[in-house]
Amino acid sequence: MKGSMRRRGDSWQLRVYAGVDPVTGKERYVSRSHRGTKRTAEVELARFVAEVNDGLATATEATVNNLLDRWWDTASPDWSAATRREHLSIMRNHIRPMLGPARLSKLTASDLDHWYAELRKKPGRKSATLSPATVKRVAVVMNAALEQAVKWGWIPNNPARASSPPKVRPAKIAPPDTEQVARILDLVKVEDHPFWVFLRIAASTGARRSQVCGLQWADVDLAGARLLFTRAVVDGDNGIEVKGTKTDRAYRVALDRGSCDALRHHRSWAEQVAQQAETTLRPESFVFSYEVDGSKPWRPDGVSHRWRRWRKEADLPGVRLHDIRHFMATTMLTDGVPVSVVSGRLGHARASTTLNIYSHFVEAGDQDAADGIGSLLDGPMGLESDVHGQTMDSGGPRTGKAESEDPA
Repeated sequence: MKGSMRRRGDSWQLRVYAGVDPVTGKERYVSRSHRGTKRTAEVELARFVAEVNDGLATATEATVNNLLDRWWDTASPDWSAATRREHLSIMRNHIRPMLGPARLSKLTASDLDHWYAELRKKPGRKSATLSPATVKRVAVVMNAALEQAVKWGWIPNNPARASSPPKVRPAKIAPPDTEQVARILDLVKVEDHPFWVFLRIAASTGARRSQVCGLQWADVDLAGARLLFTRAVVDGDNGIEVKGTKTDRAYRVALDRGSCDALRHHRSWAEQVAQQAETTLRPESFVFSYEVDGSKPWRPDGVSHRWRRWRKEADLPGVRLHDIRHFMATTMLTDGVPVSVVSGRLGHARASTTLNIYSHFVEAGDQDAADGIGSLLDGPMGLESDVHGQTMDSGGPRTGKAESEDPA
């Protein structure tokens, strides 16, 4: 980088070439004033040039709005429909109104922390504030955009890294119990058999709503009692979209006999409906579909609407469809099923994810395991050893040595 200096009154104007603005394409110069002798001005100019070379001086005149526009155009095509909707809402309602006009090069961690505080007391809302969880989601979006600005060379560093968004405590998982799940399944089975099959599969496999919607008959192995989850159905901008699973990997789960019977009955019913309409089911036909040929899957939002209807009928307010997934996981963990097995059925990429979400229930299972091993160590006669290694029972003390010499 080149620098120059000139006398202006009783001070020196220092000017350094800062390259081409990555947004506007114009050549940029930065300047500052220095009071002192020519010698000290030369020293300051050398320091100024070094700062620009190190990226410490401003690199662009772009605003936060400029960044959001470019980032959206570049990144959003690769996002899921749900992510696009959420990010667009966050940018429109929370980032642009307060930070949009701000110069990226002047944005600091302090500015962001002040912004977080203002979001917490945002007016015009029923609750008068945004929750810490909502503010944290807003902060995550802002951080991702600023990270991209660094990669593009718009700014030398990301101020969000040094900011302090609110801490969010993990939501407590309160899954329905066995009686509650059985109650709603019994109600649905009588009047809405296809939806009962859907809920039965969701409860027995722990699969997400989108993945059960995405099941095709080619994924169903009734002979081997297994299901293959390889895709998910989401509500997109222009209708339903079929994409990969949340972890972008396919996985298989074993089925119990009751679930196999439910799917077998559902298959027979779907084939009859197709024959009556003079069509057939194909391997790529969706298991849950309103089309006679299974060509289109159920909409996830429609599934949730049906769940809410039956939830009300079963008098289970507040129980979400996603809680059926938690029911499967927590029931298995409490029953002592290995975490690795539960993690595989949930489709988690790592068992550590399962542990993080369900740690409380793993601890409960650990206590059962401790009690179990303790009962084995106590022995069938409930013998107890004293601190001297002697064994006590109703007949008095017996030394370990005497027992070891007993030929019996």
